[in-house]
Amino acid sequence: MSLPVLKNRAARRLFLDRHALAEQPVGPAKGDDLLALIRRLGFVQLDSINTVERAHHMILWSRRQSYRPGALKRLLEKDRRLFEHWTHDASVIPTEFLAHWRLRFARDAETLRSRYRDWQGPEFEAKLDEVLARIAAEGPVRSGEVGEDEARGKGGWWEWHPSKTALEFLWRSGQLAVTRREGFAKVYDLAERVYPEAPALSEAETIDWACGAALDRLGFATTGEIAAFWAKVRPEEAKDWAARALKRGEIEEVAVEGADGARRRSFARPDVIGAADSAPEAPARLRILSPFDPALRDRARAERLFGFHYRIEVFVPEAQRRYGYYVFPVMEGDALIGRLDARARRAEGVLQVAGFWPEPGVRMGKLRLRRLEAELDRLARFAGCDHVAFDPGWLRP
Repeated sequence: MSLPVLKNRAARRLFLDRHALAEQPVGPAKGDDLLALIRRLGFVQLDSINTVERAHHMILWSRRQSYRPGALKRLLEKDRRLFEHWTHDASVIPTEFLAHWRLRFARDAETLRSRYRDWQGPEFEAKLDEVLARIAAEGPVRSGEVGEDEARGKGGWWEWHPSKTALEFLWRSGQLAVTRREGFAKVYDLAERVYPEAPALSEAETIDWACGAALDRLGFATTGEIAAFWAKVRPEEAKDWAARALKRGEIEEVAVEGADGARRRSFARPDVIGAADSAPEAPARLRILSPFDPALRDRARAERLFGFHYRIEVFVPEAQRRYGYYVFPVMEGDALIGRLDARARRAEGVLQVAGFWPEPGVRMGKLRLRRLEAELDRLARFAGCDHVAFDPGWLRP
């Protein structure tokens, strides 16, 4: 029996709608409204690089341009309606999902103990009780405030001292929590002082929630993509969940058409074709996205869906970079049309544009250039800059 086909344009509409990119980036962006946006996305990845603005702020700004960083800080550090932990990377997550992170805590405790022991030796384990006792007695700490007598490296993650490793292990395993950040440095406290009480759930309940919630946010997905969304469910668990959900009629199989016309067998909720057909068309305005935007996190999926090959070049030696250190994907409507190399020079109040590379077949006519310049003006204001400046030859062939 042939599968229903989800055509590429319809798949893009559905995917962008689920990622809050199929609507104008307007409306309130604090309190309940900001929390609702993050809940809709599932989580927002944190990242320290600040060439224009940090990734988590860019992700939220690209969807609600009234957003300001203080609104996220309040939800995290005062209201405690968000918490910081791990998905595929460090992220902010709605606190209502906390009960489902107990499984992550337990699994991280198991895997990281062995991994850290192989990497750092057993020294960090000897510090676990000491670090917990100090925080219990003296209050929250940063990594620089523990292990003062231990040798320090140059600050790279590969050179953690034993007490820093103990802090990270205790956080990842749920015994500590990040209570706030100072600059971008984590401040750790006992979990019971930060996290509210959460109900005890079975492993099966969390796996069922995680798989269903992932599929709802992706719109359509393979079992590998379902498992990777929260990075808490094992691939074989996602396969078992899909088989059971398919048998119960909770999901169906569809063939999703990629940008190149190839079809990929995926799972979706029933009547996904109707849901995609009724999804709104993305507005024609341009958006400058974070390299860590949720719509682009799965690079292979984004390439299949949009025909856009993207790799961040932060760790590529400068002479070998094709585009630049930290290049922003640019979206117009439901298409990714190019990439932008820009940097905020805040001391001079300038958003400096080094280059824009349109995708093959994208013509930068007057209207599109005006749209790009308007978005750059908005981004400059968000980054605390007064104006935009362009390097000679910034519009690349």
